[in-house]
Amino acid sequence: MRGTGRAGGLVLAVAVGTAVLTGCDRGADAVTAERPLLVAAAADLRPAFTELGASFEDATGEEVVFTFGSSGQLAQQLLEGAPMDLFASANAAYVDRVIDGGVGDAATQRTYAFGRLVLWSRADASSRWEDLDALAADGGPTNLAIANPDHAPYGQAAAEALRTAGILDQVRSKLVYGENVADTQRLAATGNADAAIIALSLAVAADEAGEGRWTLLDDRLHEPLQQVLVVTATDPDRASLAGRFIDHVSSDAGRGVMRRFGFLGEGEDPPATWER
Repeated sequence: MRGTGRAGGLVLAVAVGTAVLTGCDRGADAVTAERPLLVAAAADLRPAFTELGASFEDATGEEVVFTFGSSGQLAQQLLEGAPMDLFASANAAYVDRVIDGGVGDAATQRTYAFGRLVLWSRADASSRWEDLDALAADGGPTNLAIANPDHAPYGQAAAEALRTAGILDQVRSKLVYGENVADTQRLAATGNADAAIIALSLAVAADEAGEGRWTLLDDRLHEPLQQVLVVTATDPDRASLAGRFIDHVSSDAGRGVMRRFGFLGEGEDPPATWER
């Protein structure tokens, strides 16, 4: 399982494929693809999908190659002919766009998760901004990173949260933009921004590595980050393989990984440990 490039919950129980992979072995169905499964995935999915890709390969013998990036940039690549088998976007709009452009099987379109935003900073940062109001206060951060709202759903949600909180105009001059939400975290991690509004999944991954600190933002400040996927393979065998990966993500074990990284299903409440 590999990831490629910087351009770079809820999977419905009705999955695209037929086999739920919680108990798969590497028997007759192993290594059926002539090339790896190619997955274009939103940057917030890197921690969860990297782990799920490895367990999928262990269970099936099929290799997965991920391209992580902003959903808008990935959608554009698909519309320009990028040979991807599955597109997992951080919102519904970019999946709609590729389907409208003749890419992807609309019958396979599924909501697989709802994401969350956090305010994140380095663990050794001299100040901690525990809420959005602190960002606009005297002594607030000099630079605040968000993903580029032009093509990154988490950037769009971050800008909307700042606007709803009534502080977008006050902090606009402080904003620096990452190409995607992972790049946004990098800006704060390297000191090129004092704080960042990023995906909970990336904050959890950094937390597991002993890096960074974060505060979960109120999800009423922005439209839901409804994350949607669609099979984009045209070859039936490759579409079937994509369906098997979706089944893996939607299995009990897969959902456990997704929840651990902050991807909730509809109606699921966040664990108390998310409240910092």
